[in-house]
Amino acid sequence: MEKFDLVVIGAGPSGYAAAMRAIDFKKKVLLVEKGKVGGAGVTNGALSSKTWWELSRETASFRKNLKRYNIQAPSVDYKEIQAEVHRAVQERKNLLLEHMELLKSSGYFTFYRGSAKLLSQHEVEITGEVEKTTVTTDYVILATGSRPRYLPELPIDEKIIMTSDGIEAMEDFPESMVIVGAGVIGCEYATIFSGFGKTKVHLIDKGDRILPFEDEDVVRVIERNMENNGVLIHRKSQLVRMEVKNGRVEYELEYTDGSKEVFNVEKALVSVGRVPNYESLWDPNEVDIHISKRGIEDNDTQTNVSNIYAVGDITADISLVNVGELEGRYAVEKIFGNPQRKLVYENISTIMFLSPEVAGVGLNETQAREKGMDYRVVTLDYSCISRAIAKRNTQGFIKLLVTNDDQMKILGMKVVGLHASSAIQAVALLISMDKGIDELAECVHPHPSITEGIQECVRMLLGKSMFKPSVLRSRISCRTSTQGSYQDMIF
Repeated sequence: MEKFDLVVIGAGPSGYAAAMRAIDFKKKVLLVEKGKVGGAGVTNGALSSKTWWELSRETASFRKNLKRYNIQAPSVDYKEIQAEVHRAVQERKNLLLEHMELLKSSGYFTFYRGSAKLLSQHEVEITGEVEKTTVTTDYVILATGSRPRYLPELPIDEKIIMTSDGIEAMEDFPESMVIVGAGVIGCEYATIFSGFGKTKVHLIDKGDRILPFEDEDVVRVIERNMENNGVLIHRKSQLVRMEVKNGRVEYELEYTDGSKEVFNVEKALVSVGRVPNYESLWDPNEVDIHISKRGIEDNDTQTNVSNIYAVGDITADISLVNVGELEGRYAVEKIFGNPQRKLVYENISTIMFLSPEVAGVGLNETQAREKGMDYRVVTLDYSCISRAIAKRNTQGFIKLLVTNDDQMKILGMKVVGLHASSAIQAVALLISMDKGIDELAECVHPHPSITEGIQECVRMLLGKSMFKPSVLRSRISCRTSTQGSYQDMIF
């Protein structure tokens, strides 16, 4: 049997990152993948859906500015949009495959196409299309990702009632679509399809607002834009029935007041989370890896079996591409090296591809309140930022949370609006360094830029801002929260 230092099972974002980091340590690594290299980070997931979002955003922006060009709205070609998404996915996959092919000559990297199963702590059986082989290894990293969660009471066929795995195989824009689930993925797809202007979107939300984990001021902006774009949000509703009738979707809702209503749409998207892929991954008689309802249990990426690690969506941690890659690299460093610092999630940057985009890092205000924390919070409207004015789109705001003391260490930041994702990296770095806000106060930012708004927020907290919150109350606020009670900061 061939012997490896490390076998990585799964070539999605976390597994690919782990394999590449192992090469840095001059270790002999085997990467195994039964499906598509890149996983959901490329296909039917992050890259593909965000390409759809970019194209939808361009379309919506063009429609909004038609008067400027004195033309009527042109027809949107679904096949061309779909082909462009496929080209983006293939471009990324080709890069990953080319990279792997060139690495084979290094003597450290091997790639097998097939299904892997742990026969023991140190033996991995790989079943390919035509043959079966067994290898031995010192260490194993499990990185098999996740798949969309199915609701057994719904007749999901991936053609009429779909998950994210099937939605991109549609042949045209549906004239109407209902989305089950008002979390991030559901709201992103609602934004995408309403943005093209070809689909009447219904969004089922069992609560009184979408994105229940987000701050109310963030949700207000997103909900308003969705509804202005024709999205029907079913608030305080429970799906009691969904079935296919005459090739269309009929669904029935029950509201919290006891009333019921029946709707008929062309398609349905079920977006109620994802489940980890670990079935048939090991022989339970030989390997006893502990799992919970959320996924494989791990301690700093290490499972209860000392030489077996788990990273990415297969674990109970945060299911994000950047988190999976971070965990993959960290696991390898823990196995073969000495990590410079412990794996932390407090400075993980996130982005929600909505209208407008929403980026964040650290705690939001809802989380800070739930933790019973005292904090200071400053909010600056995009109408106070020159770059947003120049872009002719001042919808959005920056919100910065810091500790309610003289140190004013950064707890988190949320940016809603244009260029949101590019505005948070400096703050993410300061959170990871456990630093306060002084470092941001006197930075010389490029002008005009959205990041100037962050600097203005910091200066407000320090009492030396250009715009005074006591004057521009409708656009700026600077408050303290002590034991859940708000008070304006007076300078």
